[in-house]
Amino acid sequence: MSFEAARESLVDRLDRRSDVRRESTLDAMRAVPRHEFVPESRRSEAYADRPLPIGDGATISAPHMVAIMVDALDLSAGDRVLEVGTGCGYHAAVAAEVVGAKSVFSVEYSERLASEARERLDRLGYGDIEIRTGDGREGWPEHAPYDSAYLTCAAPELPDAVVEQVRPGGVVLGPIGTDRQRLVHATRRADGSLDREDRGGVRFVRMQ
Repeated sequence: MSFEAARESLVDRLDRRSDVRRESTLDAMRAVPRHEFVPESRRSEAYADRPLPIGDGATISAPHMVAIMVDALDLSAGDRVLEVGTGCGYHAAVAAEVVGAKSVFSVEYSERLASEARERLDRLGYGDIEIRTGDGREGWPEHAPYDSAYLTCAAPELPDAVVEQVRPGGVVLGPIGTDRQRLVHATRRADGSLDREDRGGVRFVRMQ
């Protein structure tokens, strides 16, 4: 089966999920070539619905989890999005398909992963995504406020700096917990507090 056919089959399966409802999410998953974001030795597994290692202790998330998270953010074209944990750049590319590459700002702890992601995203037409190397817990204040922010790695709690950089009414989403993780969807209130929802158990690598 070709990569394109495998991707279509994957999106067909995602379309049957109750937690992936937006056509924009499915279109984004259909547009981004996941096989370009995995190590060459694992490309035959690119469209299996599971995470894969990408080096430096990081993984590319399972496609269904990327789709669930992009869907949960309720993104629209032009929304400013902060990503904590660039990894290989796949999740950022999917978000960029919805909001536009110029609206995605991503922070990656690993200098190697950040450099490789920049090259890969540029080659694939997502070069306007901005990536910096640093501590994701600090967010990226220079580009705030954001309409939404998400974590691709597990943290004990939603980082205060990231929450503060999201506008009132905006969404912060991420896996929270150490041994047992839950996907937390939080809407920032006008007073800075959070209206939190538990979206179920997940398993992510821990934030560095």
